Amino acid sequence: MKILITGSSGMIGTRLFERTRSRHDVVGADIRRNEWLPELNDATINIDLRNAGELGKLPASVDLIIHLAANARVYELVKEPRLALDNMIINFNVFEYARKKGIGKIIFASSRETYGNLASRGAIAEDMMRLENCESPYSASKSSGEGLLHAYRASYGIDAVSLRFSNVYGMYDDSDRVIPLWLRQLRRNEDITVFGRDKTLDFTYIDDTIDAIDRVIAHFAKVKGMALNVARGEGVPLLRLAEKMRELTGSKSRIIIGETRPGEVWSFTADISRARRLLGYNPVVDIDEGLRKTIDWYGRRT
Repeated sequence: MKILITGSSGMIGTRLFERTRSRHDVVGADIRRNEWLPELNDATINIDLRNAGELGKLPASVDLIIHLAANARVYELVKEPRLALDNMIINFNVFEYARKKGIGKIIFASSRETYGNLASRGAIAEDMMRLENCESPYSASKSSGEGLLHAYRASYGIDAVSLRFSNVYGMYDDSDRVIPLWLRQLRRNEDITVFGRDKTLDFTYIDDTIDAIDRVIAHFAKVKGMALNVARGEGVPLLRLAEKMRELTGSKSRIIIGETRPGEVWSFTADISRARRLLGYNPVVDIDEGLRKTIDWYGRRT
């Protein structure tokens, strides 16, 4: 199968590219070079997907698009909503590329942010997404992407699967997501801040995430037209996460409790029964093991 991965130099894209290229003909597309695995750059198209004029750089024919490219930091998009508009433009351009080239399969990286704050409902299933629950410009960019894909399926016969990822962590991430940010701060014995004393989120180790994508590739016909939660299925209080990371690093950092920031979901645990039932998805790395793996991986790179 020939696969195009957009956002192939990002965290999920890098690991997916690395794991998939031995089994498929994979082409990457990203505005940035891959700093983690430079050998992937020979198979990566340097492209600004916001610019429709550059879409001619993409392959004339692929079997499947895995669309990961996006500005993905929730609070950054609260501060600068133009970044959410960029996401929407990228989505439109990629879907138009698929339409014009007759590409009939897309896997779209959506987000648990599309659910907003539904903590009182317990574990959150896919059918609980509501437009009025959008908490941020980022969540709106993901919800609108899913909506546009439904329209493209109805109008142009393009089949898609939306994967609602939840706090993916592990290797290949130098962003200010909470785990890599805290890890850098803990190593310098700097204070770390938990934004929301009771904030609880569902963290997914990177290889469990890649396993879910692999299963969608293999069983696309079974889940086309659906949204699927990709998560661990277990809520982890951020305060516990901070304490565990401090313990594992032996840091002397203080843990500061701040207020939840605007636009951020403060409680989320996924119901992953649909992915279990249809794909046999079974995340195997719990948060304690995942943190040890993550800290060890970054330790080997310094």
